[in-house]
Amino acid sequence: MDKVLQGFSTESTGWQFMWVIAIAGGLAFGLAVERFMFIVIKSAGGRKKFMSDVASLLKAEKVAEATALAKEGKTPLAKCLYAVLSNRDKGETGMTKALDEVFLTEAPRVTRYLGMLVTMANLATLTGLLGTIFGLIFSFDAVANLPAAQRPQALADGIAVAMGTTFAGLVVAIPLMAINGYFTLQAERLIEEMEEKSLKVMNLM
Repeated sequence: MDKVLQGFSTESTGWQFMWVIAIAGGLAFGLAVERFMFIVIKSAGGRKKFMSDVASLLKAEKVAEATALAKEGKTPLAKCLYAVLSNRDKGETGMTKALDEVFLTEAPRVTRYLGMLVTMANLATLTGLLGTIFGLIFSFDAVANLPAAQRPQALADGIAVAMGTTFAGLVVAIPLMAINGYFTLQAERLIEEMEEKSLKVMNLM
């Protein structure tokens, strides 16, 4: 691990690759925190209780109260339901248009930046691979051109670059791919629920 950390020193060969990987990882994990706050905490939190409360009010024919409850909600699901309930007097066409408008605004907000997580993971992997190639070229050049006394150290430096950048790239990329998979699953579930629950409420109207 010390060897990997030493790779970030500007005195080490191939330090540029390590910093590119670190910057990509830092940006990606920052986006991951933002997505966690929006998808898991803000958008998904409390939605079961919210739907239960709305359903109870609608069954009791308290449409105005259900509309007010949906209006107070800040989640994408609440906004979709409010679009349906607040336009109930306009008939099915009016409710559908209002729902489509809100859905087209909220659905992209749920999936925003998820593609960037995959991009950053690929960037880290490919930068690590580029560092590996660079390290191997450095090693071969040392064998071909340096005096025998200097070759062992040069070979060690080249192999350290090759292995260190590969390791760093995978350390960043593997968690990002797992995180992206989790967020993608949650986002798809939210979007499906937005559409499903809104259509059910519309049919009740």
